[in-house]
Amino acid sequence: MELRIDHVTVAGRDLDRLVDAFDDAGLPVEYGGRHSNGVTHMAIVGFRDGSYIELISTLEPDAESPWWDVPIREGGGPCAWAVDVDDIEGASDDLRDRGVRVDGPSQYERTREDGALVEWDLTYLGEGDPGSTLPFLISDRTPRTRRVQPTGDLASSSIVGIDTVVLGVADLDAAVARFETAFDSGDPTMGESDDIDAVTASFPALPVVLAEPRGDGLLADRLAAFGPRPIAYLLGDEGSGDDRPVETDDRTAGSIGDRRVEWLTVTHPIGRPYVGVVDAEP
Repeated sequence: MELRIDHVTVAGRDLDRLVDAFDDAGLPVEYGGRHSNGVTHMAIVGFRDGSYIELISTLEPDAESPWWDVPIREGGGPCAWAVDVDDIEGASDDLRDRGVRVDGPSQYERTREDGALVEWDLTYLGEGDPGSTLPFLISDRTPRTRRVQPTGDLASSSIVGIDTVVLGVADLDAAVARFETAFDSGDPTMGESDDIDAVTASFPALPVVLAEPRGDGLLADRLAAFGPRPIAYLLGDEGSGDDRPVETDDRTAGSIGDRRVEWLTVTHPIGRPYVGVVDAEP
């Protein structure tokens, strides 16, 4: 199965604060509306390849959310990722045959501010919160453009979309095995990252990097608080250096494995950068 990142999720207690953090970093946001569960609502940073960042919170403070409750309540920030599939029934059956725990597909919807109904199907994989390690699957039942479009000037930006999800895991070998079972990932390329103090594993054909803590520190603390789940999102950019349109003055240079990363100024709600820019893969 080809993994095409559909969207990634950032959770926090206050949607307005999340929106401000992304707007301030030069990533324009549009309000997406309320979910049919009556508890959560969301906003979108949409990119020109169709992928997007979903900012999610509860409508009422301290309300219990059916999705990502702890990351929302505790300000966990990056919390999930999803991949787009053309045949969600077939993909779900294939993963079930591979021995992956599969829940779905099931129907979902939300109503946009303009009253338009957006409908899609989801399949959850594995244990725990949806998309915490293995991605969840999504397929539109209404036109995709009704669910997401590029926001603001991102329609003409050199930023293509979400390139890579960085997943924090407690056991790198076990996580590699899960991706091999589910997606025929093959042997990973091993590396390290001082930025997140981790040993990393990346795959040539998958948009994901697995990261295990090298010892005590921020990543180990995050795993203890939130369990295995995304810790950073990397945006692919076709520009270079000062040609890149997103706030350049305060970017911090770093790396994940063998890829150079320019970290943007988004730090809320976790207190450190978690959205970076990398050269888009050709």
